[in-house]
Amino acid sequence: MKITSGATIPSVPVKLVTADGVSDTTSDAVLGSGKVVFFGVPGAFTPTCDTSHLPGFVAGADRIKALGVSRIVCGTVNDHHVTKAWGERSEALGKVDFIADYNGDLAEAIGLAVTIPGLGKRFARFAIILEDGIVQDVFVQDSAGVTVSGAPAIILAVEGQGTSVSA
Repeated sequence: MKITSGATIPSVPVKLVTADGVSDTTSDAVLGSGKVVFFGVPGAFTPTCDTSHLPGFVAGADRIKALGVSRIVCGTVNDHHVTKAWGERSEALGKVDFIADYNGDLAEAIGLAVTIPGLGKRFARFAIILEDGIVQDVFVQDSAGVTVSGAPAIILAVEGQGTSVSA
């Protein structure tokens, strides 16, 4: 079942990829403190994720953080080596942290796992706003492209102008 407003982010083992390196941790340790924007992508280096979803958050990071967000985190069902290479190549590290959810366990735990032919289990495209580990809003992208789960929509939501929607 898809995670909803008011739910607590589950504790699932993940690899955290930051500008400081890679570490073993849990999803609640990464997402459970302060105001956090967590967005999930079907895969590192995949076309829409690489050219639209992640770049929007990288470009908007300063504005998002100026609105009181303490951390922006991108989740992907890739190993930490691929995730780190993507973060480095996209010049996202230092602006966006990454969760490498290699087996898709976190994707399953929050009810946002999808199976993509030829790629297997992945995150659906989404964004979640959390406050101290409690889900405030969930934005699931149910159509092609990046609209409700992208940085512009999340900026509006953080500013209090958006509402939970699925498109």
